[in-house]
Formats: sequence, C-alpha cells, structure tokens
Amino acid sequence: MSQSTRHVLCTTLWTCAIFCSLAGERQAHASSLSGSEDPAANRRPATSDHVAKGPNIVLVFIDDMGWGDFSCFGNTDAQTPNIDRMAAAGVRFEQFYVNSPICSPSRTAISTGQYPQRWKITSFLNNRKENNARGMAQWLDPAAPMLARSLQQAGYATGHFGKWHMGGQRDVDDAPPITAYGFDQSLTNFEGMGPKLLPLTLKPGDKQPGRIWGDAERLGDGYRWMLRSEITSGFVDAAIPFMESAMKQGKPFYVNLWPDDVHGPFWPPVDKWADGKRGLYLSVLQEMDRQLGRLFDFVKTNEAVRNNTLVLICSDNGPEQGAGQAGPFRGFKTQLYEGGVRSSLIAWGPGLKVASGKVDRDSVFSAIDLVPSLLEICGVPQPENVAFDGESLPETLLGRGGSRQSPIMFRRPPDRNAFYGDNDLPDLAVRKGQWKLLCEYDGSQAELYDLSADRGETQNVAADHPETVAAITAELLRWHRTMPPDNGETYRRPQRRRAPAKR
Repeated sequence: MSQSTRHVLCTTLWTCAIFCSLAGERQAHASSLSGSEDPAANRRPATSDHVAKGPNIVLVFIDDMGWGDFSCFGNTDAQTPNIDRMAAAGVRFEQFYVNSPICSPSRTAISTGQYPQRWKITSFLNNRKENNARGMAQWLDPAAPMLARSLQQAGYATGHFGKWHMGGQRDVDDAPPITAYGFDQSLTNFEGMGPKLLPLTLKPGDKQPGRIWGDAERLGDGYRWMLRSEITSGFVDAAIPFMESAMKQGKPFYVNLWPDDVHGPFWPPVDKWADGKRGLYLSVLQEMDRQLGRLFDFVKTNEAVRNNTLVLICSDNGPEQGAGQAGPFRGFKTQLYEGGVRSSLIAWGPGLKVASGKVDRDSVFSAIDLVPSLLEICGVPQPENVAFDGESLPETLLGRGGSRQSPIMFRRPPDRNAFYGDNDLPDLAVRKGQWKLLCEYDGSQAELYDLSADRGETQNVAADHPETVAAITAELLRWHRTMPPDNGETYRRPQRRRAPAKR
C-alpha cells in the first residue's frame, strides 16, 4: 500500500465516523432542500430475520467501460485477470442492458428500479444553468425508492464508495449528502456531497502533481487528495473495513464500489504510461482490475463472506469513442444503439448457488430489474406505494435463465441529439423480444433491427416489417408520453436525419 493511500485510509475512516454522526442532521437538511418528506421518517423497524438471513450484496459499477473491455468478454488488447476469475466462477450475461447511455440517469436507474426519466435525471448532472437548460432536476430526489434505503430499513449496513453523480457537483453545492439516500457511510469523488477522494494528476516528467476539480473541496467535509491512478484502491481501503465492521455487528452489508478510472481523462500510474487515448485507456483498465483484486480477494477468502455474498460487476454505459470498445455492437456512450446501452454483467455468488462458469447468451433484462430482484433475493419487502419499472428476476440473476416480460424503453439524453459525428441521433429506442427499434420523438425515421440475426444493427429492416414497426412504435411513444418531459426537443435544433439505407 502506498504512503498516500495509507494516509487517505486513516483520514477517511476518521472523517467518515464524524460524518456519520452528523447524518441525521444532514438528512433533515436534505429533505428541506428537496421539498419532500424525510424518507427516514417512515422507516419500518429492522427485523432479526432480515439481519440473520439476508445475503451480502456488492455492486461494482464501472464508469464508461465498453461491453467488450473485459478480457473475458473478448478484449485481446488488455487483460483483466481479477474480474475474469469472478466470471469464471460465476455467470457472464451477454444481453444485459443499462437504462441510459450516459452516467447520471444510468446510476439513477440501477439505484431505484425505475426509469430515470421519472426523476428528471436524463443526462449527466452538470452545473445549475445547464441542468435547467436541459429540463433536468439538480439532484435525485431523496424520496426516490432507493435500494440502499430498503436494505438499510431491513437492518443492513449500507455503504457507498466511489463515484456518485446523482447530485452535488460543480456549482450545485446544496444537494443532499449521499447518506440522505439510505447509506450509513459514503466516500465519493468530486461528483457527490460528503467525504471524498479528490484526484491528483501526474504524468512522466512532472515534478509535482496537479489538481483537477479543486473547487470540489467545498462539497463536503473530509476531502483528501490522492493520485487519480490510486483512487480505486482508496475506495477499496474504505469498503473493506466497512464490511468487517458490519460482520462484527452481525449485520449483512450492501456496498456500492463505483470506480471511475476508465472515464476520461485517463491517468494511469507514471510507470505504466502509454501512448494515445486507447493506450492510456487500456493502462487504466488493467490498473483498475489490479486494484479491485483486493476487494475480490477479501470476498473470496473470508469463508463467512464467500458463503453469503452476491457480487455484481458491470458498466454504467458504453465507451467513449477511441477509448473502450463495445465488442460487436454499434455505437458508443450517449447513443441508443447497442454499444451505448448494452453492459457486460458478471454475477458471482457460490454460497447462493449462482451458476459457475456459465455464459448466459439468452436472458434479456436491465438495470431497473436489479432492485426488485435483489430485494427478493435478500428477503426484504418492496417499499410501500412504489411501482417499480423493473421486474423481479431472482432466478435470472442467479444464472438460471429467463428474461423480463416487458420491453426495455430508452430516451436519449436531451443534449445528445448530435454526437460523435452523427448530426441527428435517434431520440427513442426500445428492445422488445428479438426486435430493436429506434425513432424520433414523433415516431418518424424508424429503424428496426432483428437482434437475433443482426446484433450489430447493420441491417435496417423497417421497410420489410411495417406492421411490426407500427405496433412497437406506438408502444414506445405511449411510454415516452407518460414520462416527465425534458428539453430534448428544444435544447438544440435537430438536423433531419436520413434513414439509413438497407444494406
């Protein structure tokens, strides 16, 4: 462990202890800011059954990584041996989707079990002016049905370690702290309120490290600076003692470990520097895998943890162009094509009889399905008066097959009508059975792909299936109109996009 990491660990544990003692006061403050009732006020009491029987959950949610970037998903340019070993002893899902091709809404979906449009989180949270211009909220409402809160109410120890980006960044300095969302302890980066690790940058030839996001010091007590190339280790350093503490208290734990190494700009260790965007990306990818190895070793080598823990590993959206790769899929981060929304999910849990060494190529489900599925696996009741958009699929998640019954709907980020060289990207998309349909807000310019035969979305067959196009488009537009609007239609004047030729 480096000296800087040891320093951060000691200081972080101290600041988190102080921070947690203030959590009640800050939760009340958060509720007054959001205009909603304090979500902690109506907590059901924890039950001993839940505390005794609930399995531990660890969710590793990686930022901006492509479907094909793990070596177990086909990457031959870099190796991810620690993640590959988890996949070899678990299940690798090839048709798992996140619910947005960009950060903040994807994180909202996997945290709430609902489409992020319901909470007006439809692109990455930026400064206050830009959030308003895009018709977005400034932060996720703490009244949202958070998985963490449901587990916390059932007696779980809940911790968030890593990127947050659901409120509190740039000039939005009055957002609720992360603990207002059902977490007992948090440690984040500049995109969240509360204790944080802030990145120092160092490249070959530099005599002193630089700082980025220096003004983030004001976004919560307990900030500490450390090399960006080591920050995932800093999150692991905080997560492991948190899990050990929960075990000593006889509590199951729910831990988010959300690294952002592979989000640009890329800062690998100086001795592992590489040339070009792709080279730097591969270097930080491999370094992230190395640093996550200690988290996985803790889970695998501690018998009590190994026998009662489910580990999930995936990415929040597709890769940045020129950095990560989406395997055989078309598109990148911010786009509704498969490369933007298909994510490489791994599930590991030998004590929970998760299938070992299985590749599931058939099950179609998404991040919103994880919340109800995990609640059922943990034996925790769903929150009252909440309708999840996700479906409970515990057997699927444990590797026993099955798909969600309802289609998976998508709406593009309001500020991403043109990106990566495409001057008019599709506004809406849906995955229904074998079909993937994309269209404009009014249903025009439909593109239809048969993913059972063309997972790369190369052959637009809309002209061959007019009835299918009409039926699926109508269903997609009905969903779109039930969601709160953003400013996607007015944020920029779109150029008319020519329908791709049938190839």
